[in-house]
Amino acid sequence: MSGALMCLVGCATNPVTGEREFVMMSEAQEIALGRESDTQVREQLGLYDDEALQQYVEQIGLEMAARSHRPDLPWSFAIVDSPVVNAFAIPGGFIYLTRGIMSYLDDEADLAGVIGHEIGHVTARHTVRAYTRASGAQLGLLVGGIVSPTARAVGGLAETGLDVLFLRYGRDAELQADRLGARYAADTGWDPTGVRDMLSTLSRLSEGVDRGVPSWLETHPEASDRVIRIEPTIKEIATEQDLRALRVNRDPYLDRLDGLLFGDNPDQGVVRGRDFLHPVLRFVLRFPDAWNVGNTPTQVAAQHPDGEVFMVLQVVANPAAGDLETLAVDNMRESGFSFETGRATSINALEAYEGTFLGEMDQAANTEPPTARVAFIDYDDSIYLVGGVAPAQEYDQVEEDFKETILSFRPLSAAEAEDIRPNRIQLYTVRSRDTWGSIAERAGQGIVPATTLAIMNSVSADEQPRAGDRIKIVVEG
Repeated sequence: MSGALMCLVGCATNPVTGEREFVMMSEAQEIALGRESDTQVREQLGLYDDEALQQYVEQIGLEMAARSHRPDLPWSFAIVDSPVVNAFAIPGGFIYLTRGIMSYLDDEADLAGVIGHEIGHVTARHTVRAYTRASGAQLGLLVGGIVSPTARAVGGLAETGLDVLFLRYGRDAELQADRLGARYAADTGWDPTGVRDMLSTLSRLSEGVDRGVPSWLETHPEASDRVIRIEPTIKEIATEQDLRALRVNRDPYLDRLDGLLFGDNPDQGVVRGRDFLHPVLRFVLRFPDAWNVGNTPTQVAAQHPDGEVFMVLQVVANPAAGDLETLAVDNMRESGFSFETGRATSINALEAYEGTFLGEMDQAANTEPPTARVAFIDYDDSIYLVGGVAPAQEYDQVEEDFKETILSFRPLSAAEAEDIRPNRIQLYTVRSRDTWGSIAERAGQGIVPATTLAIMNSVSADEQPRAGDRIKIVVEG
């Protein structure tokens, strides 16, 4: 195809740079794709249940978007109910912050910096170009999927979250989004140093256990380098505007965070060490040590730290399909697995059917079919699928792990459920001679370590808090 013909079918002007670029998506298609994916994001991740906080973020976002290079997009801003630290955008102007990242921002300028950065990804069409590079894959259909051959063979059995939804950008795109974020913040009246400050905070974070959504560190690399590279833009803005006259709004932001959930939401189940506990549905399941556990509103999944081995817990969609054996065989067949062996059994006094199933061979990868060991457990008017899947060559090494987890499923007593209380952000005024360590132990009951408290409050662990400062701590209940 000639260059002239390619431009006729796929060239568009970049709203930020004014340059012509090749994209396989019109703006109408971009918006339609965003709306479709937005529905799935909201269904799978869920929105954080705080209408006032949602409106606060949306108001700031809409104000900034109106001053951006693409003010006429159907912009949408929402906080998703995830504890991981991230923010992300999808084509069409749909932007999300996790409640996890809200805990680590220290003022409204930081918040404007995050929102402006994500707006920049949309206005500069980074989201569209990244999507185009993905060979036109249907983004909406990728929600909840896994890229590995083993997981693809499992289909609906092993969805570990929304990893593939989060488009990765190149280094230049990230730097451009930082610059645009600073510009949009300043143009709307917020201090652009919030971009630098939030990057500094995020660069201090080390990678933690995934909870169903990739962290900022996975989707926005090289934060420490970007702290340095945003400085020229801030200095340039400072020659045009008096930064001291721009909004920071620390106290109003902190007031909004008072009572914010921190960590897992007990309504959706919580991870405590190796255990997944659900105080509402009243059950507990223990995963193998050191596995990465991800929890979404539709399922819980765990991944072996060293390979393509997965475990999953989910409610079977149609528990009235017949006896447990028929249900198990039919359900696994729909997921691409054929019956190998199985038996009716009892797991902690609960009726169950446990079996081994063989998946389909991945012809493209020329690999052996994966093997799954699963149990279908009848508990409290629901049928729970618990089990694991592994490549054939690795199954023998993890079979005992699968069995141990399956046998760990048990009801949670009322007293145990009552003891599971959410952790929340609380505001605290630093006292004389306080240290991060003493605050963590006394005011926060040791729920989060001193280093985490320091990072949450925009300082490094070796910088001690100042008497009289208002800070965020984490408390139980």
